[in-house]
Amino acid sequence: MRRLWYRSGGARRVVDVTTTLRPSRPPAAPAPVLGSLGLFTVLLGAALPLVDFFIVNVALPSIGRDLGAGEALLELFVAGYGLSYAVLLVLGGRLGDLFGRRRLFLAGLVAFGVTSLLCGVAPSAWALVAARVAQGAAAALMLPQVLATLHSSTTGARRARAIGLYGATTGLAFVTGQILGGLLVAADVAGLGWRAVFLVNVPAVLLALPLALRTVPETRAAAPAPLDVRGTVLLALALVALLAPLTEGRAAGWPPWTWGALAAFPLLAAGFWRAERRTELRGGTPLVPPSLLRLTPLRRGLALVLPLSGGFGGFILVIAVALQQGLELGPVASGAALAPMALAFFAASLAGPRLVARWGTRVIPAGAVVQAAGLGMLAWTAASSWPDVTPWTLAPGMAVAGLGQGLQLPVLFRVVLAEVPADRAGVGSGVMVTTQQSALALGVATLGSLFLTLAARGSMGTALATTLLIQLALSLLTALYALRLPRATA
Repeated sequence: MRRLWYRSGGARRVVDVTTTLRPSRPPAAPAPVLGSLGLFTVLLGAALPLVDFFIVNVALPSIGRDLGAGEALLELFVAGYGLSYAVLLVLGGRLGDLFGRRRLFLAGLVAFGVTSLLCGVAPSAWALVAARVAQGAAAALMLPQVLATLHSSTTGARRARAIGLYGATTGLAFVTGQILGGLLVAADVAGLGWRAVFLVNVPAVLLALPLALRTVPETRAAAPAPLDVRGTVLLALALVALLAPLTEGRAAGWPPWTWGALAAFPLLAAGFWRAERRTELRGGTPLVPPSLLRLTPLRRGLALVLPLSGGFGGFILVIAVALQQGLELGPVASGAALAPMALAFFAASLAGPRLVARWGTRVIPAGAVVQAAGLGMLAWTAASSWPDVTPWTLAPGMAVAGLGQGLQLPVLFRVVLAEVPADRAGVGSGVMVTTQQSALALGVATLGSLFLTLAARGSMGTALATTLLIQLALSLLTALYALRLPRATA
């Protein structure tokens, strides 16, 4: 009840008026913000599974001797991790959208620590294979949440910086995996030998867990959709049909199952795509929405991630084998040979946001040309100086190749996610990381198999130079296709 006063004919009158008060709207919840310590925490979580993809390379000879494993089983130590990791990444992103990305990050972090411990204490070769498969599944729960969290809890310049640092972390993790693995195997900490390359993850997880609980905000999709079970199964079958024979075929002697699986891959991939389109047309939410791939930056960015990551994955494996088996360098020396690449990659990654602000996505083709120059230097060194090649003679080519790589990868992450809506950040990051991981596995399988075949038939120096020249050609093709990217990026 309100009392109003007014004047009528010189007299002052009063009237009581009943008013209805509308309840005020509750204030909107503040947008989640990821601080500097939270950024460090999620990047630490991102580094762990990426380092583990390659850290085992330098430990394989020791593992084989200790556990009595042949070449096929040694391949499984690498392939089992990579397969489960690649197959489950998109599902991990969708689960984060559904149940909360911080919650899934924490669950994946705990599972990764436990499975790393199981790898480190594995009593037999097959126990180690099983633990590595489980470790890859844990990584697939954790990693998609990192990019999705960065995308949904940062904006503007802070997002550009965060994704740039993620790209730097990705490239550095692949290179430092070799370096760290070599140091741990050579140091033989507490007599652990190769087991230290897995057990080192445990203290890292124990550091990241309390930090994540305190500093990482919870984010999730505004209207999370139910899981697409059919799409998940079809995608898993398609990826296994492609990656399993390529990673195991050479070591196993290409038995009939490898050719059968490769023949089934296009059929499974086509079935997956038809099922996803049908689900979306009916109003459902597929695992990988075809409409998401209509975003030009995402579609063209993913097309560049394939040759870039595939070439890089093959390079890391090939250079490790060439240095350790061809030149008979120890794990520390072979790891140190990659240090110039790591330093140059990191420097280029830090400079990337400023360069993109001025030149836009033209930084990517420029980086591809620089990378091609570095690969050419390495190929010339291998062809002309083998076996008198040292980490010092490789250093200039390593630095130039790392510089070019660092100008491409972090910027590509920004391009791919530039137009992905925040409520689809999990599936968008899952698709991108799956593409990257599958490309890495393909690069290891194809370029690695080619290198080992050529090395068995002739000089390892010639085999190395040939493989590097193929990667150089991929870099030049990447430079040409990158010109089709939108000039500006978010």
